[in-house]
Amino acid sequence: MEAGMEVSRRRFLSIGPVGVLGGSALGFDLTESIRVQQRLRIEGATLSHSLCPYCAVGCSLVAYTKKAANGRTELLQIEGDPDSPVNEGTLCPKGATSLQLAVSRRRVPHPLYRAPGAAEWKQVSWEFALDRLARNIKASRDATFVTQDADGNVVNRCEGIAFAGGAAFSSEEGYLATKLMRGLGLVHLEQQARV
Repeated sequence: MEAGMEVSRRRFLSIGPVGVLGGSALGFDLTESIRVQQRLRIEGATLSHSLCPYCAVGCSLVAYTKKAANGRTELLQIEGDPDSPVNEGTLCPKGATSLQLAVSRRRVPHPLYRAPGAAEWKQVSWEFALDRLARNIKASRDATFVTQDADGNVVNRCEGIAFAGGAAFSSEEGYLATKLMRGLGLVHLEQQARV
């Protein structure tokens, strides 16, 4: 190794067996460590760089993916990118759980609907859910739309619907959602990046 060359964590770990032999040559007994060495879950995985979807800081992520036996790509792990000048490998609690955005046992894969007065949820189609949502929005907007305020000024606003943008919205999704809601006349808007 060249004199004055800085050894990063990544460089140190890439030394591999040479480091083990060097450690052994320095008097360390690594026999037990080698015996219990485990195969990493991310061994042989494809490394991809990405950005955390939560707030607007722009923390860099490293995602590890691997082809599963059924041919689908499986997301194995997401962690902070140690080479990023923004977060230097660290993540906040929300960023650290970003794997759950894509992979979660609790994630509902299809829309569920519970009719008024019913005790059970039932699976419905996306077409049914979106149609029902559109009808409810239109009914609420028609019932609460205000064209003029108390002074006779034209306001054209909907006071009966509020919108809270998702914490995983990108800036572009937040902008588009806000434009759509403003187009409906909503005045009660919030983007909850840090909730």
